[in-house]
Parts: sequence; C-alpha cells; structure tokens
Amino acid sequence: MQLKHIAAAALAFASVSAIAAPTAYTIESNHTYPSFEADHMGISLWRGKFNKTSGTVTLDRAAKTGAIDITIDAASLDFGHAKMNEHAKSKEMFNVEKFPTANYKSKSIKFNGDTPVAVEGELTLLGVTKPVTLTLNKFKCIQHPMFKREACGADASATFNRADFGLNYGVAMGFSPEVKLAIQVEALKAD
Repeated sequence: MQLKHIAAAALAFASVSAIAAPTAYTIESNHTYPSFEADHMGISLWRGKFNKTSGTVTLDRAAKTGAIDITIDAASLDFGHAKMNEHAKSKEMFNVEKFPTANYKSKSIKFNGDTPVAVEGELTLLGVTKPVTLTLNKFKCIQHPMFKREACGADASATFNRADFGLNYGVAMGFSPEVKLAIQVEALKAD
C-alpha cells in the first residue's frame, strides 16, 4: 500500500516538474529592434535603432528563473540618415569593423508573480562589458496565430552612460553621454 502512495507522489512530482520546465524561445528578428536616443549637442535628441538582432530567451515562470543572450549586429545601425549612419559606424563611434557585434547576457531575471519585470545583465559594447538593468514595461505571451506556437513579447527600457564603454565621441564638446534604450522584442517558442 505504501509503495502505491510513493509511486503516486513520484508521478505527481514528475507532472509538476514537466509543467515547470524551462521554455526556450528564439528571438524573432523581424519583430525585434533595440532603439536608442542620444544627445546631440544639447539641442536635440538623435534616435536610432539596430535592424539585425538575434538570440535566445529561456524562461521558467514557475521557478521564476530564466536566461537571455542577445547579439546585435552593430553594422545594422540606422538613424534614418545615411551620413550619420556612416559616421556612427566609423572608428570614432561604434567602430563596427573592429567590433561587429554588441551583446547582452542576463545574470538574473526578477519576477512579479509569474511575469518577468526586470533583467539584470551585462552589455558588451566596443569590447567593454558593464552591468545594465532592463526594465520590462510590458510582457505578454500568446498562441501566435500565424506561427501556430507560443510567442512572447516585451517592451524593455534602460539608461546607461556610453562613455563607460569607451564611446566618448562628442563628450568633450558637451554632448551628454547618457543613452536611453527602448527595446521591442518578440520571441517564438523553439521547436
């Protein structure tokens, strides 16, 4: 009789473990665009985005854990202004020839219930790695009507000092080094 109870408990535990297992997602590059705004001589804000992003997200909402690993193609930088794009990709700024990618890797994810609300991680830009915390202003998962599998999306934001990464262009001329990020991200459940 006791063996039946142990078997039933083991089966129940296995069922809960299967439900609580981490779920892997692949960044949907056609719907993910890290964008930013940066000071231009104190008289305006220039806004740009990166058009090519890839990576993975793993979430275990029941255990309140997860991991994020995102790679940004620095050469996909787009201000909507050809001359500015060319200058920003040069050695004076993003130096895309030497540093073709930027990377963000999570250290931990904070949850409110089963919803992620912040990501503490590290941004690598121009070969320099520094902590950057993302605030998840919105997070939602749905059954995607076209892809026929779960899709999750988020609106994330952060602020950091670009000079901390060696991106010093214009700082001596009075440009503020503060950069504001706004990241729209969508990811599909991996096959």
